[in-house]
Amino acid sequence: MGIFSIGSKVNNLDADLFAEKINQHENAVILDVRTHEEYRSERIPNSVLIDIYKPDFLENIEKLDRSKSYFVYCRSGNRSYMAANEMMRMGFVSVFNLQNGIISWEGDVERGQ
Repeated sequence: MGIFSIGSKVNNLDADLFAEKINQHENAVILDVRTHEEYRSERIPNSVLIDIYKPDFLENIEKLDRSKSYFVYCRSGNRSYMAANEMMRMGFVSVFNLQNGIISWEGDVERGQ
């Protein structure tokens, strides 16, 4: 993961606060940075998949609207932390990381696709 840099402070939220903040932000985008297989097996409803392991990850992140709030998650919080950190370095202002990933999520989930 040499393309990622450490710098800005990422907003790490536990699952309860993550869910609460999503509901508070009108322009919230839930961003899943896991693989397609992980996404298909279980995901937070209405989340958008951009796989951090794909070579076009940064290209896809670059295309996102910086005026929106991004709620980023993965399985355990590590990949999403790196992704959120990179997003902040790229000029995104409102980025939140699900601290312990979807394994800590107690809200609704979707499966399939």
